[in-house]
Amino acid sequence: MATVLLVEDDATVRAALTRALSNAGHAVRPVGAALEALRQLSADRPDLVILDLGLPDLDGADALRMMRGISDVPVIVATARNDEAAMIRLLNAGADDYVMKPFSAAHLQARVAAVLRRGGMREDRRAPSVTDTGSLKIDQSRRRAELDGRPLDLTRREFDLLAYLAEHAGRVVTRRELVEQVWRQPYLGAEATVDVHLSWLRRKLGETAAAPRLLRTVRGVGVMLLDEP
Repeated sequence: MATVLLVEDDATVRAALTRALSNAGHAVRPVGAALEALRQLSADRPDLVILDLGLPDLDGADALRMMRGISDVPVIVATARNDEAAMIRLLNAGADDYVMKPFSAAHLQARVAAVLRRGGMREDRRAPSVTDTGSLKIDQSRRRAELDGRPLDLTRREFDLLAYLAEHAGRVVTRRELVEQVWRQPYLGAEATVDVHLSWLRRKLGETAAAPRLLRTVRGVGVMLLDEP
């Protein structure tokens, strides 16, 4: 069972989604405005947020940016806006997935289950998964990463990116693979998104593309994580 923060201003839709998600076994916290959602999010972290864009107090896109400032909780955007460019901006701003209104309860539940699986919220929780490449240690169950014993302050996407590269240390990982396996989206030429996140990650690892320690770019192919010998 997951705890879902449902942010939807339409009382009828909110009640229907609350009922559907509750019937699927989730604990639902329904709210009708962005500021109340932000208060709930800062007070007690849910496992997932479903965020409507047409809110009465803040635009959903602004609410998403504010959420990302205080939490890395997975967010599914629910919208009636059929604008691919806007959706790409929201995904790049930190949304994990989106659903277009109108959608069925079964469709939403499938998206919720997929996002929770990617975030590690499984009913059959396994033993903690720790990747240790020497100077770099990643604890996926706690979502913590350390370099030379020093905790790294990573966003959710940066952590997922680093964890995936560490799991495949010593192998060149293509940008296409990163988009499909870390972002869980079709490739669609998303090189810039990957490169930007790699740049941010390198900065937090204390290195640059020109002087790499852990992340080594293989020109025209992808990136490889190698620890120091």
